[in-house]
Amino acid sequence: MPRLLIVHHTPSPAVQELLEAALSGAGDDALTGLEVTTRPALSAGPADVLAADAVLLGTPANIGYMSGALKHFFDVVYYPVLQDSVGTPFGAYVHGNDDTAGALRAIHTVTKGLSWRQVAEPVSVVGPPSREDVDAVAELAATVGAYALGMLD
Repeated sequence: MPRLLIVHHTPSPAVQELLEAALSGAGDDALTGLEVTTRPALSAGPADVLAADAVLLGTPANIGYMSGALKHFFDVVYYPVLQDSVGTPFGAYVHGNDDTAGALRAIHTVTKGLSWRQVAEPVSVVGPPSREDVDAVAELAATVGAYALGMLD
């Protein structure tokens, strides 16, 4: 069964709201047959990535960077999955109180090194999530899920 892996660090109500939107989008009725696996960034590992057909990353922007938890995830999985995850479709959402640019840049740098394939524009949310932000994260998750299913390429 095709699998979407959602790796997230969710320390705040705003990021929790975005995670719930991602889960809603990944559970869209059009994505029949998609298995969604959700892992906190501090407990996700190489086996999770290698078992996934696509990955959705969610993080707060902390001091101009992705969360330490998501950085830890990348540190743990980078070399063990480097050869076998080339081309993995992925998407990302980032929440910041002031700015998300540094976090988005860091995610781009690491995923480029992994040779993962970004399949949708990242969703950047600054401040309290609006209805449009929540909908954008749900749409992002549905899009990445569609890639996991092979509905898009």
